[in-house]
Amino acid sequence: MIKVTDLEKYYSTEEIKTIALNQFSFEVKQGEFIAVMGPSGCGKSTLLNIIGLLDDVDGGSFIFNGEDVTHYNERKRANLRKHNIGFVFQSFNLIDQLTVFENVELPLIYIGMKKADRKKRVHEVLEKMQIMHRRNHFPQQLSGGQQQRVAVARAVVNNPKLILADEPTGNLDSSNGNEVMELLTELNDQGATIIMVTHSEHDAKYSHRIVRMLDGQKVTEVSLV
Repeated sequence: MIKVTDLEKYYSTEEIKTIALNQFSFEVKQGEFIAVMGPSGCGKSTLLNIIGLLDDVDGGSFIFNGEDVTHYNERKRANLRKHNIGFVFQSFNLIDQLTVFENVELPLIYIGMKKADRKKRVHEVLEKMQIMHRRNHFPQQLSGGQQQRVAVARAVVNNPKLILADEPTGNLDSSNGNEVMELLTELNDQGATIIMVTHSEHDAKYSHRIVRMLDGQKVTEVSLV
């Protein structure tokens, strides 16, 4: 599903050039659950942004679902992203002015789904995430665990082929964190491909494979299945 080869990404100022990814290569097969680990600043989030088509590359190649997307412009990246990728963030990234229902509905509006179909799909996902009873509440009225459930619901509402999770339990206590990891595992069992950035050895054990990074490079790769 994903093949990145010799990826390079750097950020430059007048005084310094910072290398975020240094000839990074790996592959992800459809249906895999991958954990990416490493110290802060090693390039994990940069890698996730590139795979999520939020950022471009300075070198190397990126194949997504058989398509070479390395040099796609932002318009083509955005179109591919909204139909194929769901995002789960550490900080939830919910819109405070929108209800739970409206937050989850947003990706369906972006892809042009009809209102009646949107309502049906959102209700299905909220039921699945056991947050239907909170559909008319606002994010500030929810606990951290409930907010992350809403964020996961928003990520999967358009049945994406790929879910990218950036420290999905980072702002949660252990109980709520375990619930979110169980949710991700269930989604993976149902066919979703998941790439998760995490500092948590506990969370990484839910994955099929752990990729460890250092200084923008892959240093080890361990299979758990």
